Amino acid sequence: LQVPRTPSQPAAGSESRRFTNKHSKKALKASLTLGILLGMFFVAWLPFFVTNVTQAVCGCVPAGFFDVLTWLGYCNSTMNPIIYPLFMRDFKRAMGKYLPCCRHSGEPRPSAISLSMRNSNSGPRAATSLKNVL
Repeated sequence: LQVPRTPSQPAAGSESRRFTNKHSKKALKASLTLGILLGMFFVAWLPFFVTNVTQAVCGCVPAGFFDVLTWLGYCNSTMNPIIYPLFMRDFKRAMGKYLPCCRHSGEPRPSAISLSMRNSNSGPRAATSLKNVL
């Protein structure tokens, strides 16, 4: 028993494959970004925590070495604002929208009034009554 194929079926299959490929690429990119961030976090902070426990147990860690490991962790925290825009398009757009150093020349600058109205609840809205809220 065979069902005859219509011309729309192969197009739907290719569209479904394209949809799957698009989402699998996004998932792969998200996994890669997360892997890089977590990898950098462990490389930077794990030696600090191991040394901290070692220092508590035996007290044999030189103060200068402990300071170097602490600053390695601080450098990891400094790298996060650099890593996020490299791998995340939404983060890059947000930085470009609100930071003057990252904005393209043709983009309009948001005014302080529009930012404050967007962040507060005092913008124009429909009248609400207690009955509508409850």
